[in-house]
Amino acid sequence: MLNVGKIEEGFVLDHIKAGKSLDIYEHLQLDKLDCTVAIIKNARSGKMGKKDILKVECDINTLDLDILAYIDHNITVNVIKNGIIEEKKELVLPKQIKNVIKCHNPRCITSIEQELPHIFCLADPEKEVYRCKYCEQKYTENTK
Repeated sequence: MLNVGKIEEGFVLDHIKAGKSLDIYEHLQLDKLDCTVAIIKNARSGKMGKKDILKVECDINTLDLDILAYIDHNITVNVIKNGIIEEKKELVLPKQIKNVIKCHNPRCITSIEQELPHIFCLADPEKEVYRCKYCEQKYTENTK
């Protein structure tokens, strides 16, 4: 049995789709933080079969919930203070995301003006469709 110690302050991201923890690690830029991170891949789960878990010991205000919600709004965010779960946060799809994904339209202004931020707005919450703020190109990707 694998045993990963408890954390005093930080967060535990639970119910991550199996294999997605490294994407989350990258998008949240956890490699740039000076903190302890535990990545548990393919843990057994009664609800999901397999899941990933991320345990991060750091200031809880460093977590960007919008990026996390965009990646997977079904992730459970457990906020840890003094070694215990103080709060469970529910994620909702953000209405707008900035510099997380890039517009692939070659005629978009972001292709010409390199310093412009890539901003996408939630166009269809049910289908989880985001469109570029500038050219309204629908964002598509093989795996989200």
